[in-house]
Amino acid sequence: MESNESIVKSFLTYSKSQRIGILLFFGIIILVQGIYFFYDFTAKETIDKEQSKWLALQSTIDSLKLNNKNYKPTIYTFNPNFITDFKGYKLGMSVEEIDRLLAYRAQNKFVNSAAEFQAVTKVSDSLLKAISPYFKFPDWVKNNKNNSQEFAKNDFSKPGKIIVLDINQATKEDLMKVYGIGDKISDRILEQKDKYGAFVSMEQMDDIWGLSPEVLEKLKSSFAVKSVTNCKKININNASVKELTQFPFFRYQLAKDIVVFRTMKGDIKIEDLSKIKGFPLEKIKIIALYLEF
Repeated sequence: MESNESIVKSFLTYSKSQRIGILLFFGIIILVQGIYFFYDFTAKETIDKEQSKWLALQSTIDSLKLNNKNYKPTIYTFNPNFITDFKGYKLGMSVEEIDRLLAYRAQNKFVNSAAEFQAVTKVSDSLLKAISPYFKFPDWVKNNKNNSQEFAKNDFSKPGKIIVLDINQATKEDLMKVYGIGDKISDRILEQKDKYGAFVSMEQMDDIWGLSPEVLEKLKSSFAVKSVTNCKKININNASVKELTQFPFFRYQLAKDIVVFRTMKGDIKIEDLSKIKGFPLEKIKIIALYLEF
C-alpha cells in the first residue's frame, strides 16, 4: 500500500502539464497495443491503372496464344535438289537424310521426282507424303516421257548415255533441257552466238552471265563445238577502228592500239597479238580463231 501511495504522491508532485503529458503517453501506448492486436496488417495488393489495363486485355492475350499454338507456317513450292541443311531441318529431315541428298548432288546429279527423292534420301513414306506436294521440278522434266521409265529402274548410280549436240546448231529447247538453264539464260546463249556468228570454243560459255559452275559443267558435257561455218571473222590488218570496235572482244581503246601497232610495225601476225598493248591474253587463243591475217 505504501508503495502505491508513494507513486500517487510522486505523480501529484508533477505539474498539471506534466501529468497530462504522462497520461497522453500511456494513452498512446495503449492505443498502439490495441491497433497491434486488432488490426490486420496482411499486405494488400494494389492495382494501378496500368495493371488494370493489362488485366483487361488478358483474355485477348490468352486467345492469341491459343491461336498461335494452332498456327502452321506457310510452305512455298521449292526444288528439292537445292535443299540446304537448314531447309531440310525445317522440313523434318534427319541429318543422315540431308547428307545423302547433298552427297548425291555433289556428283552433279539431280532428283527429278518424289520417288527418286525418296530413293536417294531414304525419307519415310509419311514425311514424303507431307512434303512432296510442295516439290517443284522444271517443266521439261514433266514433259519428258522417258522419266517414268528411268525412275522405275531405281538405279541412279549409272548415268544414261549423254548425246553431245553441236552448240552452234542448238535450239532454245535443246538448251533448256540442261537442268538449270531456263528461258532467260538460253536466250543469252543464243544472243551471244549471234554476235560471233558461231562459237569456236566451249570456253566461251564462261562469259555467259548467270551460269553457275554446276550448270556450266553440265552444259559443257552436253554440247560441243562441231561446226563453225557461220563464224564471223574480221581482217585485223584491214579493218578500221570503227570496224574493230564492232568485234565483241575489242573495245575502242584496244581498237586504236591495234591500228597504231600495225601502222608502226606493219601487218600483224598471230604471234604479234600478245605484243599489242591491252590485248586480252587470257582469251588470245579464242580471239585468234575469229581473225584473218
